[in-house]
Amino acid sequence: MRLSVEEQLKIAREGAEDILPIEDLEVKLRRSGKEKRPLRIKLGLDPTAPDIHLGHTVVLRKLRQFQDLGHLAILIIGDFTAMIGDPSGRSEIRKSLTVEEIAINAQTYQEQAFKILDPSPKKIKIVYNSEWLKKMGMADVLRLTSSYTVARMLERDDFFTRYKKGQSISIAEFLYPLLQGMDSIAIEADVELGGTDQKFNLLIGRELQRAYGQEPQVILTMPLLEGIDGTQKMSKSLGNYIGVDEPPEEIFGKIMSIPDELMIKYFRLLTDISWSEIDSMEKDLAEDKLHPAQLKRRLGHNIVAMYHNKKAAERAAREFDLVFKEKEPPSEVPEFVLSPELLKDGRIWIVKLLTCIGFARTNSEARRLIEQRGVRLNNEVISSSEVDVKISDGDILQVGKRKFARLRT
Repeated sequence: MRLSVEEQLKIAREGAEDILPIEDLEVKLRRSGKEKRPLRIKLGLDPTAPDIHLGHTVVLRKLRQFQDLGHLAILIIGDFTAMIGDPSGRSEIRKSLTVEEIAINAQTYQEQAFKILDPSPKKIKIVYNSEWLKKMGMADVLRLTSSYTVARMLERDDFFTRYKKGQSISIAEFLYPLLQGMDSIAIEADVELGGTDQKFNLLIGRELQRAYGQEPQVILTMPLLEGIDGTQKMSKSLGNYIGVDEPPEEIFGKIMSIPDELMIKYFRLLTDISWSEIDSMEKDLAEDKLHPAQLKRRLGHNIVAMYHNKKAAERAAREFDLVFKEKEPPSEVPEFVLSPELLKDGRIWIVKLLTCIGFARTNSEARRLIEQRGVRLNNEVISSSEVDVKISDGDILQVGKRKFARLRT
């Protein structure tokens, strides 16, 4: 039995930053119940990287809530718009991706999104926006571009900032939010979800739907999730992300490294724990009735269990204690065999060792890791990037807090 409109509105509001206009959502929900027609809830994802991280899951989880309320999720894979790249929040033109890169990323996005979304055909429809955007002719493009002005585009903060600084803004970047709006027209979206950085684009979708004779969508924005550095938006390019497909030990270790002040936000946006219980956690933390480390362990366990399973979560917690409390290497350390030609009198340049086993992509990255005192051999810090280290069979190489390799000769 579908929940009442009031109950659905309460769930929609939970964790949301903005719902605009909220009264339109109420109208749509009432009509949906009366006509027994599910609302069409849109979420667009551009496959600009191969993996989904916890930052992406914030809106995916909200989309799942709408599915559970009986509405239809429409997941738009932006294979066409990814070739332009969303300029939101960027200070420079985004590097273009090839068709092949986009296709590979799109497949990964679908697979990982189903860790969160209900895959039932009655609950979700997956579409690629190349289906309609590729078919647009010059007359279609002219009609679209005449629906919005340059002055309105420059109201957007990132465009305005770049314009004032004399930085490049391509016409293609102006087209991006218009094409995103065309997605809403193509699927006749009732509601569109996005992060707070998407608000401008989502509002354009409303205006374009009105210009094309459709009822405007309601927009629902979710807060952006800070990464493990605690300051910047979670991003693969910044290296502050937690991937949903990462190994359990990696996810748990990264969760344990987040700043304490982020814990409650992570609980609210990333877990299924009730908000009333999270309120109690927050109160107990403030009154020193609950130790932050204890709560962080629960958060790590919860998230690992969600994307792997409970046994994996328990194992990840034990491994964390082994490495960080008992200062021992993990119980299972990947082995790397050093071929004889890499060693000279049993020695190898430490920089070469790091790049050979994949702990650093370049020599400069390896040097930086060493300068940061992040490289250990048998628990001894390597302090110079110029040394040739002697390797014995079974030595343990450690980079950072969570990367280990057992060296075999």
